[in-house]
Amino acid sequence: MMKTMIDFEWDPWQKRLLATKGNKAICSGRQVGKSEVISEDAAIYALENPKKIIMVIASTERQALLLFEKILSKLLAKDKNAIMTGKDKPTKHELKLKNKTRIYCLPTGDSGYGIRGYTINRLYADEAAFIKEEVWAAVTPMLATTGGDIVLLSTPFGSEGYFYRCFHDSKFTSFHVSTPEVAKDRTDPQKTSMLNFLDDEKERMTKLQYQQEYEGLFVGGIQRYFPDSLIEMCCKVKKHLPIGNVFQGIDVARMGGDETVLTSVDRINKKKLVQYDLTIPDAQTLTDTARLIIHKDRSMKHKKIYIDDGGLGVGVFDILFEDIQTKRKIVAINNAKRLVDRKEKYKPLLKEFLYANLKNLMEKGNIELLDDPRVLHSLRSIQMDYGDGKLRIYGNYSHIVEALNRAAYCIKDKTLNIYVY
Repeated sequence: MMKTMIDFEWDPWQKRLLATKGNKAICSGRQVGKSEVISEDAAIYALENPKKIIMVIASTERQALLLFEKILSKLLAKDKNAIMTGKDKPTKHELKLKNKTRIYCLPTGDSGYGIRGYTINRLYADEAAFIKEEVWAAVTPMLATTGGDIVLLSTPFGSEGYFYRCFHDSKFTSFHVSTPEVAKDRTDPQKTSMLNFLDDEKERMTKLQYQQEYEGLFVGGIQRYFPDSLIEMCCKVKKHLPIGNVFQGIDVARMGGDETVLTSVDRINKKKLVQYDLTIPDAQTLTDTARLIIHKDRSMKHKKIYIDDGGLGVGVFDILFEDIQTKRKIVAINNAKRLVDRKEKYKPLLKEFLYANLKNLMEKGNIELLDDPRVLHSLRSIQMDYGDGKLRIYGNYSHIVEALNRAAYCIKDKTLNIYVY
């Protein structure tokens, strides 16, 4: 027997959403439970409506899979016997129900080419603000013959684009959800925990960043750090065999955060870089991450390996520093520290310095990057604003760029003899 929404304790806005029919646009701060309620909405629709086609999309496969897996979890909890088994059991990209309803999960990429040709009854777009404008030209015709619904959920990302327009379109029921407001309605100890966390985030972020990320506001004054024209000019590498010295940049996943990223670049004639490898392993232990780095270095023979030693990264750094294979190659670069050269000269705060270095290489045509949707999406997610007169750079999918920043430092590291204090 299928469980209904009344079996769950939902926030007031979630109850309203579950009771709302038609097109919906949810613009919210982080950690408000939007993917939880949307997966509930999708599961109910799938079970109650036979012979329908549902599609879940996001810019990247990882993001789409997160929502897809939550929908599967909801279906298993409600009525696991409704899910097909055997040769028709759920796969990474498709879920079939016995009532002949199907749910597809696909990344959109940059053009939407991979999702063309489907006819669907309902579309769920996760982090819709980050899906490129060109993609929607491929998406909307899929609903034309069925008169189906579009459900968009996202944190805001600038005050333009398809998601922004839909949120202000009378054809959509719009939901604005602020994380602080949601936190105040929760019961302790969750309420106190969330409010303390938000206080810390407000202290860490600029005012504009906090308004966007947690108050869910479309704010002006925030700019993209890498313009589309620059990204498209640089991201053109399909395959490359290294011919110079190779260097690796690593960004280690934070607790409960993004994935760990390993990327390698080929430094040609000490002035041009070509990205030729991008590895994003599934969630794993720090020991397994260190083993993977050592294994890749045995085959790639990096000149230097630059790693973030902040947070969990210090555990990986310590292992690599003790290993005979990597101990003379590993260099710790932490966003919270400054680099110092041998003449004791201070350089800019490292994070801003690393971003400026990568952007400078891109603008001068001295770096070529992989034509990979994950790289493109990460570059596009980076934003900047000036809080208290200081440049602040941030992004929701920054981990690939952070690894690239470190790998690209090799162009400045001419002596390969820097240290960090």
